[in-house]
Amino acid sequence: MTKTAFIFSDAFLKFDYGPTHPFKISRLKLTYDLITVFRLLSLPNSRYVEAEIAEDEELLLFHDREYVEILKAADVGIEIPNAYYYGLGPGDNPLFKGLYEWSKLVTGASLQASSLVESGEVDIAFNISGGLHHALPSRASGFCYINDIVIAILSVLKSGRRVAYIDIDSHHGDGVQEAFYNTDKVLTISMHETGKALFPGTGFEDEIGEGEGEGYSVNIPMPPFSDDELFLYAFNEIVPHLIKKFSPDIIFTQLGVDTFYSDPLTHLNYTNNGFCEAVKRIKEKAPRWVALGGGGYNIANVAKAWTLAWAIMNEVEIPDEIPEDFLKRYVQEGFKSKKMRDEIYIEKGIRKEQMKEEVKRVTGFIKEKVFKRMGL
Repeated sequence: MTKTAFIFSDAFLKFDYGPTHPFKISRLKLTYDLITVFRLLSLPNSRYVEAEIAEDEELLLFHDREYVEILKAADVGIEIPNAYYYGLGPGDNPLFKGLYEWSKLVTGASLQASSLVESGEVDIAFNISGGLHHALPSRASGFCYINDIVIAILSVLKSGRRVAYIDIDSHHGDGVQEAFYNTDKVLTISMHETGKALFPGTGFEDEIGEGEGEGYSVNIPMPPFSDDELFLYAFNEIVPHLIKKFSPDIIFTQLGVDTFYSDPLTHLNYTNNGFCEAVKRIKEKAPRWVALGGGGYNIANVAKAWTLAWAIMNEVEIPDEIPEDFLKRYVQEGFKSKKMRDEIYIEKGIRKEQMKEEVKRVTGFIKEKVFKRMGL
C-alpha cells in the first residue's frame, strides 16, 4: 500500500499578502478543511506532518546571502532601502509582515516532504503550500520570494538521486529551469501557457538547456484557450516517454491549478477532469513523488483540485458531492456547485483547429530536438 504524508500547519494562516493581492494564503486552510471533511487524513496509510520552518542556511543552497539578508530585513513589513532591486515592493511581491518567516515555513515544509520521500519513510509527500517556482537566486518574482522547489531538489541531489521535475502550472517554471539549465542531473518539464501571452514571458520550446544540460530542459508552451483535450494530448505525447527514458529516482511536481477556465489571471481552459488525469499519469510513473502546490487564484478551484489530487495519491475514490456542512461554512468562497468535479469543457471550431496545429508543432519540435538527444 502506498505510504503518504500531508504536510501542513495552521501557522501558514498568520501571513497575508494583502487584501487586494490575488495570492490568498487562506486557500491552504480551505484545502485542508475539504480534505478533512472527506476523512482523507485518517487513512491507514497516510500521515499528517506538522510543517517546520527552514533554517537560514538551507536557503543558501540556492539563494545569494545578500538577498536572504534583504528578505530578513523586509520581514518587518515596511519599506527598506533598495528593495526594488530585489523584486520587492508594490505589485507582485509586496512587503508584508512576516514575509521571510512565511518563505522559510513553506521551504521547510518542502524540505520535510523531500526528506520523507528520499529516506523511504513514505512514497508520496504533498506540501500544498510549496511550488513557488519563480523565485530567482537574488530576486523575488511572481509572488515567490524563496524557491522552495529548487532547494528541496538540491537537498536530495546531495545523495546522488536522479530527479525529474514536472510543472503543470499556467506560468512557466522559470526559476526551476534556471537552476538546472546546465545539468543533466535534473530533467525539468514545464507545461504552461505560452510566454507570448502570459508572465514570465519565457518557456518556449527551443529552451532545451545548455552544456551538459542540453536536452534536459523541456518546455511545452500551450496556446491561450487550450482545453483538457489539448493538455492531455501534449502531456501524453511528451511526458511519459521522457520520464521512462530518464528513469528518475524521485519525481517532483508543481501542481498549480491556475490553468482552469474560471481562473481570473490566466487564459487556459482546463478543468479538474484533465488535471486529475495528469495526476493519475504522474502517479503511475513516479517511483517516489514529492508533490507541491503552486498557482490558483480561484480558491474554490484550488481546494477541489488538490483534494482530488490527494485522493488519487492515496488510491481512494471520494464522492462527487461536497458535504453540506462544508458548503455552509464556506458559502462565500466561490463554491458555485456542490460537485467536486467540473463540467467537461471542450473548445470547438476553427480556434480549436488552430490550437491543435500549434500543439502538434510544439510537440513535434520536442520530439525532433529533445527525444533524439535522449535516444528516444
